[in-house]
Amino acid sequence: MKNFNQLFIYFICLVSAMGGLLFGYDWVVIGGAKPFYEVYFDIAGNEGMQALAMSIALLGCLLGATMAGFLADKYGRKKLLIFSAFVFFVSSWATGASTSIPAFIIARLVGGMAIGLAADLSPMYIAEVAPTHIRGKLVTLNQLTIVLGILGAQIVNMLIADPVAADATSADILNSWNGQTGWRWMFWAVCVPSGLFFLLSMFIPESPRWLASVKHYDHARKVLISIGGKEYANEEIESYSKAGASSHSEKGALSLLFSSKMRNVLIIGIVVAMFQQWSGTNVIFNYAQEIFQAAGYGISDVLMNIVVTGIANLIFTFVAIYTVDRLGRKTLMMIGSIGLAGIYTLLGLSYFFEFKGFIMIIFVVLAIGFYAMSLGPVTWVLLSEIFPNRVRGVAMAVCTAALWIASFLLTYTFPFLNSGLGTGGTFMLYAVICFCGFIFVLRRILETKGKSLEELEKELVK
Repeated sequence: MKNFNQLFIYFICLVSAMGGLLFGYDWVVIGGAKPFYEVYFDIAGNEGMQALAMSIALLGCLLGATMAGFLADKYGRKKLLIFSAFVFFVSSWATGASTSIPAFIIARLVGGMAIGLAADLSPMYIAEVAPTHIRGKLVTLNQLTIVLGILGAQIVNMLIADPVAADATSADILNSWNGQTGWRWMFWAVCVPSGLFFLLSMFIPESPRWLASVKHYDHARKVLISIGGKEYANEEIESYSKAGASSHSEKGALSLLFSSKMRNVLIIGIVVAMFQQWSGTNVIFNYAQEIFQAAGYGISDVLMNIVVTGIANLIFTFVAIYTVDRLGRKTLMMIGSIGLAGIYTLLGLSYFFEFKGFIMIIFVVLAIGFYAMSLGPVTWVLLSEIFPNRVRGVAMAVCTAALWIASFLLTYTFPFLNSGLGTGGTFMLYAVICFCGFIFVLRRILETKGKSLEELEKELVK
């Protein structure tokens, strides 16, 4: 009978998941600062610069995610988690201290690199240390911390910003505390949790699967004993050894990943990663100002509505944590994709018919709810599960790179789509994408719940 050390398991997983907390905060904080830094840097009427300032962090995410997989396979998961915490701290301070738009953009680019590192490493690390029967729940904890980071950013933005009159002019905003200083503290606030993440990461062990992949079996066994006792450690080491032996003849992780036998699982990983972004929900967080103002709200009301969406995001993430190891990954992905398709259709029609007020908040909250219980967390669970141990770092890098490319395109194109198609037409487009995603999940996704990572390798890699 295995004797799992639940306290130790949850401690190391929650520390790793702090990368998700910083990811969520840094991802969303810019939405609350946007009305103020745009006026400060005099880019409020420049769609191109607005889109660049908002989306440049996503290019950093792409760079960070690309580096993360290769560096994590070479140096281990723990060292990269510590490094990502340091980068979060420096980039957040630099963003708030920016006095010119080039400095702001560079700082956001570096911050994006930290997001890319954390988004790749945190779920990968958790999946590799978690016992099979609770792996889905523990990986979903990373999404929970992302959501807490998002909600934290939304609350901080609301508390820091002084009330803004609905008819405030650009000059009013520029000369206000918000326009000169308040938006800076929105970014500086993340320095506290990033410092804590840096310190706590020193006390977590290296991933036993990574240790086994570099033949440090004695060290891996010690970590596994701390997790589940000697019997569990022996079983896991034996499983690692067999999985490693089966791929011993392969030349390298990158060539193996792009080999014909990996084609199916790689396509699934890339499509799932890109679909999570092209489902459209993240524009609600990044462009909440435009979306809620189009529904008839002023800036102060927008900040309150954003907090409401953050609370909904948190509540429905708990639904995912409760159901991911019960209903399964595929079922939740199907519920989420078809649910979003329906809600976006209703939301698009509401904008076409110029509905205003509370009904719009309801539709936005429902959209976030469907996303938070499905595509948001389950995508990271699937990506951390479906690839063999030997290529997991590189595969996560490729898939998260695809995710950030998709996220950049989503974020960069929204101002232009919103201008050309209108808010209603843009959400109708997202509805079509979600329906197509539902068909893909139905036909191509394999259920992964209750299976060890080594068992999944046998089923997915032919």
